[in-house]
Amino acid sequence: MTGAQRRSQLIDIGRGLFAIRGLDGTTIEEVAAAAGVSKPVIYEHFGSKEGLYTQVVEYEFRILLAAINDALTDEAKPRVQVERAALALLTYIEERTDGFRILMRDAPPSQPEGAFSTLLSHVTARVEHILSDEFARRGFSAADGAMYAQMLVGMVAMTGQWWLDSRTPDKRAVAAHLVNLAWNGLTGLQKDPELRSEA
Repeated sequence: MTGAQRRSQLIDIGRGLFAIRGLDGTTIEEVAAAAGVSKPVIYEHFGSKEGLYTQVVEYEFRILLAAINDALTDEAKPRVQVERAALALLTYIEERTDGFRILMRDAPPSQPEGAFSTLLSHVTARVEHILSDEFARRGFSAADGAMYAQMLVGMVAMTGQWWLDSRTPDKRAVAAHLVNLAWNGLTGLQKDPELRSEA
């Protein structure tokens, strides 16, 4: 196994163990045993258990941020961008459950405020820009876009955390209902919402 392959293997094994036990509940011995290597191999690649954990978090952080950024950068109407961003988060949760559990659980030493809150700050800044433009176009205060971006991102994030364990309804239905509430408000809810980006 090359050094890069070994590093990738250790990150994969670490992700699985950290998702189950957290940073404090996982030992270097467990990681080494699962990888079939000695403890010094892990120290050689990462310096410490915290170093391995930080690499796992940063890897997952980049994957999720890239997915949401892609959803928000595509040329589309704001509503469709919101749909795509919600679907990007739910798809990440579906496909990389261990990674999401880690992002939600412990703050790595490199991000004392927490990986998920850091990610949400990045996403909120992007959403704020989109909403500010939409608000200005409609004659509303563009400055209010910042407040509404916090509300929208918070709603999607909390729903993602709930959906992590429930997994029902289907992610497309969850995204449709999220956008239904965000876009139409309680007084304008549609009985059977659908995603416009998939029409």
